[in-house]
Amino acid sequence: MARRAYSILKELRIASEIRTYHRTAFDHAARTQLLVEGSAHAIDVLTQAGVLGDAGLPLDRPPGKVVARPCCRSAYLRGAFLGAGSLSGPASPHLEIRTPLHGGAAFVRSVASATGARLRVADRGSHSIAYAKSWEAIEAYLAAAGASDTVLALEERALVAELRAEANRLANADHANLVRQSRSARTQLDAVHRLEREGVLDGLAPPLQAAAALRRRHPSLSSREPAGDEGRDGRSARSSGRARGADRGGAPTHGLKRGPRRTHTPHGGLALPGGGTRPRPPLGAGARS
Repeated sequence: MARRAYSILKELRIASEIRTYHRTAFDHAARTQLLVEGSAHAIDVLTQAGVLGDAGLPLDRPPGKVVARPCCRSAYLRGAFLGAGSLSGPASPHLEIRTPLHGGAAFVRSVASATGARLRVADRGSHSIAYAKSWEAIEAYLAAAGASDTVLALEERALVAELRAEANRLANADHANLVRQSRSARTQLDAVHRLEREGVLDGLAPPLQAAAALRRRHPSLSSREPAGDEGRDGRSARSSGRARGADRGGAPTHGLKRGPRRTHTPHGGLALPGGGTRPRPPLGAGARS
C-alpha cells in the first residue's frame, strides 16, 4: 500500500519517502510510514483529494465530491481496505475497516451502502471500525472495491462447502435407510424361524408361505424389493386371492376363511343357513332381570 501511494505521489510530482520501523511493544511487528513534504503543491493536491481541509489539517472524512461517481466510490473503498482493512475467515468471516474517529467509519459505511454493501459501525475506544460479518456483505464490499478474483474465490468456497454438506446429508440418509432395511429384514426372518419352530408356518395362507420362503432365500432384500420371478409369482398369488374375494362379492380375504353369510328376511326375521328363519325378538326382551 505504501509503495502504491508512493508511485501515485511520484506521478503527481510530489516528493515523498517510505520508512519502516519495528514496534517496541507486543509482537515487535514492522510498521511502514509514508512521509510527504509540506510544499504548497503537495498541500494543494492533498486538499483536492480530500485528505486535507482548507486549514491544512487532516479530515476525518473526505468531502462528498470525492465519491460522487461510481468509479470514485469504488476507488475509495479499495483504498480504505488496502490502507486500514483486514479480512478473516472462513469459519468466522469478518471484514473490518479501522478509522481514527467515528465519523470516518460512518463515512465508509455510507459509501459502501451506496454500492449495495451493508456495513456496521462500532467504537473501540481508541478507534472506530466499519465491519461486516456475513459472506454476502463481505462479497458485496469486495466486488464494489474491484476485488473480483477474491469474490470468485469466496463464491467457489461457498459452493464447495454446500456440495460437501449435501453429499454428507445424502450419504447419512442412505446409511440410515440401509440400517432400517437390515433391521426390518432381521425381524421378519426371526418371525419366520419362530413360526417354523412352532409348526404353524405350513398352516398359513399360500401367499404368506410364499413371502416367508422369499425372505429365507433373500434375507438382505427390502420388503418392497422384488426377488425376480419369485417376487412376481408371489405378487400374482396375492392378486389372485384378492380377485377371488372380489368375485364372491366381498372384500379380499388374504387367506382367511369366511363364515356363512346371514341375511334378513323382508318381515324382519334372520335367515339361517339351513333355510329356516328365526323371528326377531321383541323390544325390551333382553332387558329382563
